[in-house]
Amino acid sequence: MSAVTDIHRPPRSPRGWLLAALILHSLVALAWARLGWQVGVMSLLAVHALFVWGTLRPQSALFGPVLVRLPTRERVAWLTIDDGPSDDTTAMLDLLDARGAKATFFVVAERAAERPELVREIVRRGHGIGNHSLSHPSAWFWALGPRRMTAEIGQAQEVLRGITGVAPRWFRAVVGMANPFVAGPLKRLGLARVAWSARGYDAVERDPEKVAARIERDLVPGAIVLMHEGAGHGRSVEALQAVLQRMAALGFRAVLPEDL
Repeated sequence: MSAVTDIHRPPRSPRGWLLAALILHSLVALAWARLGWQVGVMSLLAVHALFVWGTLRPQSALFGPVLVRLPTRERVAWLTIDDGPSDDTTAMLDLLDARGAKATFFVVAERAAERPELVREIVRRGHGIGNHSLSHPSAWFWALGPRRMTAEIGQAQEVLRGITGVAPRWFRAVVGMANPFVAGPLKRLGLARVAWSARGYDAVERDPEKVAARIERDLVPGAIVLMHEGAGHGRSVEALQAVLQRMAALGFRAVLPEDL
């Protein structure tokens, strides 16, 4: 079995969380009846806190598998770039080419539909395309119900397959937050969820050197690096350049999981 097969893990039991919720709430009811309402209330709050943590923490696997690092001891990292395509895409591709680096672009399907030539150029240059939802509802993705969640993921998959001819294999939740209803469409579409292990907060940090320094702190073999394009401060390309320079100085290569 290849390394990619090992790490590409769509959810197997999308409703497993429901069974766990029923069991936990049954235990809460039992504690309430036998130990009193004070213990019951504290137990109920603890169960709800667990589910909130599982939703809001990007690296949480409570609702299904999530890839946080690549299983390798080589000095390589998986560079992932969210929220495109954008005006920055071409310049970022040129930077990657100049460094011999590869990246996966987790694109927003509605933006991809407006600029399909950029998505096809990403693929033409040997980079990966990931599903990052249809419309990128950053404020509410974590709270979407099953119907809207299915539409956000499924329609994005259709749009990206139509543009490139190939369905993405990787999915990144908007802002990294995945609620229980993410697992169903991921299983149906054969998508594996990807989080990250190193980030520089480049979507809000204007200083490229600060971005690179933050990423360097967590840059270990197999790190998954989170970056963005099209940030409002207008320095996404400079941030990528700083990170690529820092990676090269530390002897790290940016590769795709398929290259392992």
